[in-house]
Amino acid sequence: MAREFSTVGVVGLGTMGAGIAEVFARNGIAVVGIEQSADWLERGRDHLRSSTERAVSRGKLTADAQQEILGRILLTTDTAALADADLVVEAVPERLELKQQVFGALDEVCRPDAVLATNTSSLPVTRIATGSRHPGRVLGVHFFNPATVLKLVEVVSTDHTEPGLTEDIAAFVSRLGKVPVVVGDRAGFVANALLFGYLNQAVKLTETGGVGYDDVDAAMTAGAGFPMGPFALLDLIGLDTAQEILLTMHADTGDDRHDPAASLRALVEAGRLGRKTGQGFFTYDKPGSGRRTDQAGAGSGDRAAIVETLLYPHLADALRMRDSGYATAADIDNAMRFGCGYPKGPFELIEEIGVDRVLASER
Repeated sequence: MAREFSTVGVVGLGTMGAGIAEVFARNGIAVVGIEQSADWLERGRDHLRSSTERAVSRGKLTADAQQEILGRILLTTDTAALADADLVVEAVPERLELKQQVFGALDEVCRPDAVLATNTSSLPVTRIATGSRHPGRVLGVHFFNPATVLKLVEVVSTDHTEPGLTEDIAAFVSRLGKVPVVVGDRAGFVANALLFGYLNQAVKLTETGGVGYDDVDAAMTAGAGFPMGPFALLDLIGLDTAQEILLTMHADTGDDRHDPAASLRALVEAGRLGRKTGQGFFTYDKPGSGRRTDQAGAGSGDRAAIVETLLYPHLADALRMRDSGYATAADIDNAMRFGCGYPKGPFELIEEIGVDRVLASER
């Protein structure tokens, strides 16, 4: 019989953690949200309040439903409140030592049969699990931002994960209305491994001269049908976050395509981190805004050449991932459609374009 998860803890209530807590609460689950201080806890409360208020204003929630959702979430700085949790999801910043410390602390307060999960986007789950004395009950449960909207959840097992646990979590994720993709522990998992190699190559393409950020974004939206161009997406994700994910992947793969592009590093060093600071590859009217104040370029780049340069190697990466046995074509398509908003998955695109034409880009 599959495990039941009626009370769930979330450690870390930033944008991601608060979104995860809201997903659980929207599905009738009692949630214990943990933060390190009263100030950070209030920030988490603001995230939850503003998110649910937006849903009410758009007619997606009633005011009564909003209150029911918020009423299911206990917010506290006391980790002892996790004593009765069936599952605890860690959503603290992407620093390995910090995550390991969290798992060590969870060992002290959680039941021996509680499942411990990390929402890491790229760090090795196996190494995070070493923070716990019971690595068999640890796995990755990677939601995508915004968690209340995007349906993909990567469920990541390690060599130590207890038999049956991954299946139980995948079934639970499905009950939340999400699409689980079950994979092993590998840098970037499915979606980020494919996405960030492509984003990094887009930055490097502009460094060669002759093509601008707007040229590339226009080519990949109008020419490839992607929901956002790579530079708009990087600004949305946060350039510091993108750099950290690339560095983690580069350390694991040694592939130069994962070595952060020079201009990406320079912007991070300058504190231009994207929308959240008001400046990144583009300039915005204020921090946190998506409204650009710089003027879009004339789009002088050859869109067809840009698409071929960026899209085909991206699809070739998907072929290699499938051929390695790490993920099926269906899982890869689901990951990119439900996690990254692609209108068609890589293998749907490959079928349209032709494998030979995609592989020709590698020669």
